[in-house]
Amino acid sequence: MLHETRSVTSERRESCVRGSQTTSLRFYCLAMLWALALDPSAHETVAEELPNIVVILADDLGYGETGMMGNREIPTPAIDSLAASGVRCRAGYVTSSYCSPSRAGIFTGRYQSRFGYDLNPTGQRNLHPNAGLPLTEQTFVSRLQSVGYATGLLGKWHLGSEGPKLPGARGFDHFVGFTHEGHFFVPGPPWKRVQSFLRDKSLAPGERVREGNVIRSNHAPINEPPYDADNPLVKQSGAAPLQSWDTTTYLTDAITDEAVAFIRASSPGPFCAVVSYNAVHSPMQSLQTDLDSLKRIDDIQRRIFAGMLLALDRGVKRIREAIDDAGLTRRTLVVFLSDNGGPTKELTSSNAPLRDGKGSVYEGGLRVPMVWSMPGTLPSNHVEDRVILSLDIAATALELAGVGVPDNYDGRSVLSFFGDPTAGHLHPSVYWRMTNGKAAFRDGDWKLVRPKRGQRFELYHLALDVAESRDLASSETSHLSRLVSLWSAMDAQMAAPITLR
Repeated sequence: MLHETRSVTSERRESCVRGSQTTSLRFYCLAMLWALALDPSAHETVAEELPNIVVILADDLGYGETGMMGNREIPTPAIDSLAASGVRCRAGYVTSSYCSPSRAGIFTGRYQSRFGYDLNPTGQRNLHPNAGLPLTEQTFVSRLQSVGYATGLLGKWHLGSEGPKLPGARGFDHFVGFTHEGHFFVPGPPWKRVQSFLRDKSLAPGERVREGNVIRSNHAPINEPPYDADNPLVKQSGAAPLQSWDTTTYLTDAITDEAVAFIRASSPGPFCAVVSYNAVHSPMQSLQTDLDSLKRIDDIQRRIFAGMLLALDRGVKRIREAIDDAGLTRRTLVVFLSDNGGPTKELTSSNAPLRDGKGSVYEGGLRVPMVWSMPGTLPSNHVEDRVILSLDIAATALELAGVGVPDNYDGRSVLSFFGDPTAGHLHPSVYWRMTNGKAAFRDGDWKLVRPKRGQRFELYHLALDVAESRDLASSETSHLSRLVSLWSAMDAQMAAPITLR
């Protein structure tokens, strides 16, 4: 540990000298350097006082579903409070509108298309050798681990289900959760203590059938998948073999329990916790106790969704309380975001006022609720309308830790950006490539969209039309040609897509 601590303090020294962080963090760095000059034994103290990183990742949460984004139907006081303590991003984007490739970008700080990971494996396809984060890529978490951070993944992984692609081999000391795209929230069937709303294509369109606490409905294109098949709840310490994680607690609350325990065990730090909820991803299952507080919502599908969101918000509250109780509020960066937009037909999830949702390259699939909070380092109660990417989490975490940000990162640190209106744009242009030929490119306020392979490019001006309702491709041909050229030039830098054939 002494060798690791010296590495941390050396990197911190270099970061301080660069002076690229916010004013308060620069003062912190100078104080730490002064402490080291006076007392070499302070190396351990400096390591203990490095900033902590907590990433709270919601699953399939729509842009318009939280109070901070204007929704008054479902109470989300904890998420709203987090936004009030930090920066609420109204133009926060992920790099794919599907779970697995979006997470590949988050963990690597790079466009996942650079290494060909556009695919989103589901079910048995998660077991394919090509599924999961390629071994050529290193997570930002593993970089933090290498300089002494305790690292934990609590919840969903969806970046590989076998040996070297499991979390323990990708930088996590501690993993508790599951490896596929989704999971039932309680053991079953029968699923006790919850109300379930499950897809069933054998019914007539729009038909609903209740059987006890289970409602089956033909409301979306597929049957409810067998999410738990070959996808047990597991835990892992480092690269040790997987063990069974035996819990009957409602899964959102169980993930929160593990996150709180990890934060307490790792305090005062430094630590990096990625709390990766599967809420509000299907299957739709809510605790009856949460539903009882939502009787004002008439539609049972919508009420179950709301109950799932209540549990997620409760988790955010408990995580923040664990940080506060440890006295680490000003030393901990907390980032909250969704991995992609919400699938409206499946969940009722609203992406208002944006167009479309999960799986789409319109704004509703790619623009997500996003909050950054670190009181004293980042502004409080600040609204940011410039583009911020999920890729920026990796770069910001490494900068906070005093670890060099790799040159090949597409993400950028936000530390000196938020609150500085003279800083221009962190990302003047943003590129997207997804399966089935879906493509998009944002340059300033102009947005290029190809809905799928074989279709023509569409063009929108987001400052005037955030709902992407007026296609300007035929009238703004010079802008269309320019953006097509920019997308094509960027696309030429990307790797060929990985397949599961």
